[in-house]
Amino acid sequence: MIFKALPVFLLLFSFLVQGQQTVSEFEKYPVFPECENVTVGDLKSCFESTLQKFLFDNFKTPQRVFDEDYKGQIVVFFEVDREGMFKILAMDAIFQELKDEIQRVFEKLPQIEPASYNARPVFAQFTMPIKIPLEASIENTNTTKEQVLILKKEMANEFETIQNLGYTNEKYESNINVPLSHQDYARFDYYLNQVGNNTHTAQRPYLYKEVSKHYDMEARDTILFKNKSSWFGKKWWNEHMVSFKGEDYWFTIDPGVDLQLGTESDSDFDYTYNNTRLALVQGGLGKNFNFHAVVYESQGRFADYFNRYAESIAADTGGNPAIIPGFGIAKEFKETAYDYPLATGYLSYSVGQMFNFQLGHGKNFLGDGYRSLFLSDVASPSPYFKINSTFWKIKYTNTWMSLRDVRQEATVDGAFTTKYMATHYLSYNVTKRLNIGLFESVLWDNSNDRGFDLNFLNPIIFYRAIEFSTGPRSGNALVGLSSKYKFSDKFVAYSQLIIDEFSTSDIFGGEKSWKNKLGFQLGAKYFRPFDIDNLFLQFEYNQVRPYTYSHNTIVLNYGHNNQSMAHLWGANFKEFIAIARYEKNRLFGSAKVIVGERGYDFNDGEDNFNYGGDIYRDERDRPSDFGIEIAQGNTTSVFHGELEAGYLINPSTNLKVYASFIYRDFNPQENTATEFKNSTTWLNFGIRTDIFNWYKDF
Repeated sequence: MIFKALPVFLLLFSFLVQGQQTVSEFEKYPVFPECENVTVGDLKSCFESTLQKFLFDNFKTPQRVFDEDYKGQIVVFFEVDREGMFKILAMDAIFQELKDEIQRVFEKLPQIEPASYNARPVFAQFTMPIKIPLEASIENTNTTKEQVLILKKEMANEFETIQNLGYTNEKYESNINVPLSHQDYARFDYYLNQVGNNTHTAQRPYLYKEVSKHYDMEARDTILFKNKSSWFGKKWWNEHMVSFKGEDYWFTIDPGVDLQLGTESDSDFDYTYNNTRLALVQGGLGKNFNFHAVVYESQGRFADYFNRYAESIAADTGGNPAIIPGFGIAKEFKETAYDYPLATGYLSYSVGQMFNFQLGHGKNFLGDGYRSLFLSDVASPSPYFKINSTFWKIKYTNTWMSLRDVRQEATVDGAFTTKYMATHYLSYNVTKRLNIGLFESVLWDNSNDRGFDLNFLNPIIFYRAIEFSTGPRSGNALVGLSSKYKFSDKFVAYSQLIIDEFSTSDIFGGEKSWKNKLGFQLGAKYFRPFDIDNLFLQFEYNQVRPYTYSHNTIVLNYGHNNQSMAHLWGANFKEFIAIARYEKNRLFGSAKVIVGERGYDFNDGEDNFNYGGDIYRDERDRPSDFGIEIAQGNTTSVFHGELEAGYLINPSTNLKVYASFIYRDFNPQENTATEFKNSTTWLNFGIRTDIFNWYKDF
């Protein structure tokens, strides 16, 4: 039939050439015989065009495609092995006839020169989506004089000639951050933690291009695509709402939501809710410069324990009733709810393979655990400038931040007090299994109108901490040590040690001095336990002694917007966490259990001492210098259980629908005005664009 003789042209709209190299990241592309005289820099385009031509010449569209008027795509995941042979590893196609035809064409491909790394042949793996139906072949490209005149006329109106070249998932190889989401990070954590990988997993968020070297994020998302032909179907289930690609730039624009509706046992209201609308834009200019921005408009009312905490950390000026944890200052909305807008964004620029620079307003995280005792994403976003330097077996992260103290006693002429923080984190892969990290954080305020002190731009780790520990107390310095050990590809252990006050005689004196301002974390991750793919287990223990992160200078605590920059419980606690996460195609689920003890202040008029849990209180208000113990004061036991199950609607935008259930039991030694015995059950249903972590385990 005429259809079988139809010439075809395959629209190969992406090649992921560093997706999952079995041996190593390759330096030189595989070489077809037609490309033997091509320069190394042009091998990539020659490889792609030669493969495209081969498919064009050999592919025969199955009759069933035309009979059923099918419109969609095939996704082929293949490799070129060390001998230069092509091998299909996986395929996704609606008809078996399409799979058979692709298999037949690949079997005809010749043996070629394999990819190489350090002059040695290595495996190279690629992902190739192919649009169906196949289109007509390329026209003769000989240009006539008449065509030249037409082209010149078109150039006279450049605006009209701007065309969308077709977005080809440039995000996955870009300098854009993978949004912080514990559920999503657990998906590729296994691949980054393989024994022998020279990865650094503590400095988060990761760049897409970092993850794509070890886990093919595009292939995973593309295989989940649904076969939809309508515009709405493709946008809802598979694609970005708006995408555009020019000659040397691209961008996407997406609307998003975080809509929650729930019921809570301990509330005076009939229901809880959250109503967030957001707009997200991201893109790239050239190969090395990327941008990302999100604008949120939100209103909400939550479970009582959540509302009480939000109101307890409210700014003491301006009449604002609360600070929504993780967001920021909220104003009253319809008398019983909160209105809390937010905008985040950053610019990201890479120089070669070694340096990435970011300037933005957002969150960062240091550590391999669910919690971090160094730097966490539980507080409101803050302005920051960050440099990641990666070379040899080292990744060195320098971050400078501008923070705010919004308490009444810290305001000056009605304005919130600004303070600054510089953090240094050095990650070193000692062996293929062992990683150690060195951490330093220094805070200083704007005393004497010195503003941002340029001395703190010094990138040498521990330089400023040593100065503060031996000289004038013009700042607050913390130091830390972390480690990670890969027992196998499936089992990883990690730890953190934070030191806020270093006095050898007090730490080892055995008198439980208040100066023992220490905390530590021990944790383990178990990937694919019991040989169950996509199952992830995590166990973690954290404890922080009283007065850690606090300071005797009013603004030099380790906080921002009345929230801790490390563990969200502040200090004076111990906790155990167990987490399970699972995914199956678009379905996902998680379970989390937290058991802990915390020490609160009484503040009852008779006992107004600072027992070390509130990092914003002056540590000089302590009841004694010795005999200090964890969970001292109003000792409170906490149980928090959380279940969540959901369905991923759109892999490109990370839109999810879900249901969650929280049971929380809070039992203090004595009931006070702010801490009293209560139990909460909170059932919630929602749909959200999952681009940040919600923490509800206060």
